[in-house]
Amino acid sequence: MSEAVALIVAAGRGERLGSDGPKAFVVCGGRPMLDWSIDAFRAAGVTRIVVALPAGYDAPEGCIGVPGGVQRSHSVRAALEAAGDSLDVVLVHDAARPLVTARIVRDCLAALTADVDAAIAAAPVADTVKEADGYDVVRTLDRARLWAVQTPQVFRAEALRDVLAQDDAILAAATDDASLVEARGGRVLVVPSPRDNFKVTTPEDLQLAELVLASRA
Repeated sequence: MSEAVALIVAAGRGERLGSDGPKAFVVCGGRPMLDWSIDAFRAAGVTRIVVALPAGYDAPEGCIGVPGGVQRSHSVRAALEAAGDSLDVVLVHDAARPLVTARIVRDCLAALTADVDAAIAAAPVADTVKEADGYDVVRTLDRARLWAVQTPQVFRAEALRDVLAQDDAILAAATDDASLVEARGGRVLVVPSPRDNFKVTTPEDLQLAELVLASRA
C-alpha cells in the first residue's frame, strides 16, 4: 500500500441525535462511535490516523488530534495539514458512520488507480427519487444512475491538497470533499458499499446501528 493516512472528522455536534455532547463520542454498541471507525481502518492496514476533534476532547490512543473547523471541509483541511507531507493517499471518513468495515476501506483503496483522483464509498439508490420545486414535482430521476454517497472517500494526496487550498467560502458550501474534486475536473469513481454503512443522525439511527453491531458480533 502507498503511504496512506486516514482523516476522521469527529467535530460534529449531536443535537439531532439528542446528545448533550459531540456525536462522535456518543456510545454505540458499548463504545464511542469514533472507536469503531478507528478499528476498521487499523484492520484494513491504515494505522496513521488524524482525528479532527471538538474543543475539550483528546484523540484516542495512537491517533493525532487536531481542533475541528467551523465547517466539515475546514476540519478536513486542518487534519490534512497535521498529517504532514510524506503521504500519497488520504482517506476521509465521518466518525458518525461507525458501521464502516475493513472490507469497505480496502475496496476504496483498491479503486484508486493511476488515472483516478478519488474513490468514494456509495450505495445504489433503491427508492424512486423525484426532483421538486417546493412541493411541485418537476421530474423523476433515473435511479439506475443514482448513488447515495458515504465515507470513506479516498483521494490522491495532491488532489485533495489542491481543492482544500480554495477559499473558505467554497469549502463551506461543499457537502463532501469529492464534490470539490469533481468541480475541478478530477475523475471520481463510486465504489459499491453496503447500505448499512449509514450515517448516525437521529436516535432511531443509533438504535439501528446498535442492532447491526450486535448482529455482527
